[in-house]
Amino acid sequence: MLITFLLLNISGGEFIIVALIFLLLFGPKQIPSMARSAAKVIKQVRNATNDIKKDIMDRAEDEKLTEVKKTIEEGRDAFKEVTDSIKRGTKL
Repeated sequence: MLITFLLLNISGGEFIIVALIFLLLFGPKQIPSMARSAAKVIKQVRNATNDIKKDIMDRAEDEKLTEVKKTIEEGRDAFKEVTDSIKRGTKL
């Protein structure tokens, strides 16, 4: 609860006033279902942000792998050129 107060910059008295107004407007029977709905929405948002983070990390890793593959291919091509020139030199 303290973390919630700090994030929203709400003091204890202000929180109690807001809670009472909320209770008067919606009644004690609707508040639990509203809290469950809010929790579901928060969970969906968290899951969506985690999926986005995972996609970004996967793409970053794919780009790094592409760079590594390119470097390996360049090294392989250079090695092939050297071995070909050695083979031509020994045929003479």
